[in-house]
Amino acid sequence: MTDRPPTDSRSLTHDPTPENWTPQSWRTRGDGTAGQYAYPDLAALDRACARLAELPPLVTSWEIERLKAHIAQAQRGRRFILQGGDCAETIADCRPASITNKLKILLQMSLVLIHGLRMPVTRVGRFAGQYAKPRSSPTEQGDYNGSTIELPSYFGDLINRAEFTPAARTPDPDLLVQGYQHAAMTLNFIRSLLDGGFADLHHPEYWDLSFFHNADLSPKRKAQYEHMSRTLADGLAFMENLGEQKVEESTRVDFFTSHEGLNLHYEAAQTRRVPRRDGWYDLTTHLPWIGERTRQPDGPHIEFFRGIRNPVGVKVGPNTTPDDLMRLIDTLNPHDEPGKLILIARMGVAKVQGSLPPLLDRVRAEGRTVLWMSDPMHGNGIKTAAGIKTRSFDDILLELERTVDAHREAGTILGGVHFELTGEDVTECIGGAAGVGEHDLTRNYASPCDPRLNYQQSLELAFLLAGAMGR
Repeated sequence: MTDRPPTDSRSLTHDPTPENWTPQSWRTRGDGTAGQYAYPDLAALDRACARLAELPPLVTSWEIERLKAHIAQAQRGRRFILQGGDCAETIADCRPASITNKLKILLQMSLVLIHGLRMPVTRVGRFAGQYAKPRSSPTEQGDYNGSTIELPSYFGDLINRAEFTPAARTPDPDLLVQGYQHAAMTLNFIRSLLDGGFADLHHPEYWDLSFFHNADLSPKRKAQYEHMSRTLADGLAFMENLGEQKVEESTRVDFFTSHEGLNLHYEAAQTRRVPRRDGWYDLTTHLPWIGERTRQPDGPHIEFFRGIRNPVGVKVGPNTTPDDLMRLIDTLNPHDEPGKLILIARMGVAKVQGSLPPLLDRVRAEGRTVLWMSDPMHGNGIKTAAGIKTRSFDDILLELERTVDAHREAGTILGGVHFELTGEDVTECIGGAAGVGEHDLTRNYASPCDPRLNYQQSLELAFLLAGAMGR
């Protein structure tokens, strides 16, 4: 992320806004909630949106255009995109230690990937705005004052609150402004950290590599990890030689933000035109994405995101047909603009080999310019016998490996990965060399929604991914 002025501020030769599109045209397709929740006080909602529209933008158009240039490079196989962070941020977790740890693990993972892939890596954090989360059911049952009642599900701190009470679960428009404020504080702190340098993050001796010594780790895998950790400095030197960073400023990096654009009231309120550029920019984040549940071609989310100048991601699941995918591509990137569209495949380990290749083949045959990313998290949710939601590290890794193989066979490029992770020592996903088992899940399960990879699992996955793609 950078506050430097744009290197090229020339405006486009024509207004790229699609026909019949405005920041509010999505309202003709629905209420933007995917039918999952409703605001009871519409006057309060209007006031909150009006206030958001008055506030300064969270990001700038030149940062967005810089990220689009990075994505365009990744589409050509000259860069890799690492996207990761919380399943759903909470307002209460806007704390220095939490933000620092998430930034730290993404920086460390990126250096492992730079070393293994021998190319620059762009870091995109799922934070400073990831306050909204779709749920599999719009309501849930629970205990309230000794009785079992049904209330709206918790959709994240941008919409309602996690406590199981009628007041907390009622969608509250004031949370839109609170979410903006905490996103702004998070961004300010990240910019300060990056401007000040994170020097120790580039030295593996400061990292927690204790999983190298797990008794269950094979001698071959242990030797691979230790060799890569000893030579990670080569990755930084390689990045410097590519001009990714100046030698005298080797701790300064670009960093971008992303979140799922679930709440269209929030996104539309901060969508505006900017000086010296044509078109409309969603200035809540650099990279918004559309979830699997909200990507209906005629729905409000596709209608909103087809009109903005940001790069846009869209989740693609195992039930997506090649025709479905082409319709999405035609709508979201009709002019085949480089750097514009990211397809985030979230198939599940059991379905990726059958579902992904037909999509890769069709997009390649049509000659469309997209960035393929892998999300090996969301198709691999499981529940333990005790009813605890978790994910298996082995399933996540196997889906990644099968995705790499599918791209090799199709002659296409896997240009990025999308993880739910945290820099904390949580116990939410089972497996990995750190040895988290089902019996450990209750030890430190902190996620309000979906299970995340912890620090050691995230770093180990970066080592394994670098090895798989570097072969």
